[in-house]
Amino acid sequence: MKPFEFTQGTLPLLFSAPHAGTALTPEVEKGLSGEAKGLPDTDWHIPQLYDFVREMGASVLVANYSRFVIDLNRPPDNEALYTTATTGLYPETLFDGTPTFKPGMTPTDAQRQGYLETIWTPYHDKIQQELARIKQQFGYALLFDAHSIASVIPRLFDGKLPDLNLGTNGGLSCTPAITEKLTDLCAAQSDFSWVMNGRFKGGYITRAYGKPQEDQHAVQLELAQVNYMDETPPFNWREDRAASLQPLLKKIIETILQR
Repeated sequence: MKPFEFTQGTLPLLFSAPHAGTALTPEVEKGLSGEAKGLPDTDWHIPQLYDFVREMGASVLVANYSRFVIDLNRPPDNEALYTTATTGLYPETLFDGTPTFKPGMTPTDAQRQGYLETIWTPYHDKIQQELARIKQQFGYALLFDAHSIASVIPRLFDGKLPDLNLGTNGGLSCTPAITEKLTDLCAAQSDFSWVMNGRFKGGYITRAYGKPQEDQHAVQLELAQVNYMDETPPFNWREDRAASLQPLLKKIIETILQR
């Protein structure tokens, strides 16, 4: 299977969904623990939730492989992004701390090196190539990294996660104007709770490719999944909830485009 699906757009915006994939390699599929077989930490339905970005004209990059094979939003050297509990380039545990693999069934180092070369690297090469193309055409480039997560995971954060968790790497991945406009947009509505640069301030993609000094800007949005799907297996899409959320998501994309 190809490592990703890509559609080139007409806007100065690249939409990235690195955790939407569900494909597994044979050795990963064979080795997954019973708790992991349902792929519980997937960013479920993200392409469907953001289907409007294609119509708007954004370039769209969606991963095909599960993060249980390799996590595309972690650095290739597997350096930790957070000082609190997290998962790595090759997740050994689920978000709740349960082992990802059965004892003795993790992929070998050689297999994982292969994932790095054939899945992780092509995805990031495409990000860099498309941002360079956009920048050459428009003089600047925008990157929106889309994520979602269960709203309650005690191991990762206390209580219930805000509905919208915007991240700009503490203001380092885009201009202050973008951060301020997004803050104003969220503050002007009361339907969804939100935070800027809270627990999820941006993973590797946001941090690596957000370079405002080079007029290349990146924003991550981590959504609480309860707002558009069922958070328990089989993780069904909820059209009623999604329909209420999508107008605000579209306004967020439009706000980033205003830069």
